[in-house]
Amino acid sequence: MNVPEGLRYSSDHEWVAVDGNTARVGITDYAQDALGDVVYVDVPASGTTVAANESFGEVESTKSVSELYAPVSGEIVQVNEEVADAPEKLNADAYGEGWLIVIEMSDPSEIDALLDAAGYTALIEG
Repeated sequence: MNVPEGLRYSSDHEWVAVDGNTARVGITDYAQDALGDVVYVDVPASGTTVAANESFGEVESTKSVSELYAPVSGEIVQVNEEVADAPEKLNADAYGEGWLIVIEMSDPSEIDALLDAAGYTALIEG
């Protein structure tokens, strides 16, 4: 499994790329692999407030429907509309074009509760 260094990870299999006070969020390579072919993505509109560990949307694949959980709290300031139109991008490029949302964090210290690459690797291999 691809687990890039420099990102943070939730135990719910979301990744976070931190840039100042914003967090770009997507699902991990492990998650997209477990889901199989993604056919639908539902995420809220920009301006929506989310809380850490609460559901903010869902991903539907040929195998199942899975909830998406916010790894941090804040306001969604950007949504990847391209993934809604082409959900297969989650499978093809989970850490690149397959990102889902950008959150302006209300409490950046929540990042400290997330796993680093080594911790996430241990989680998925455990």
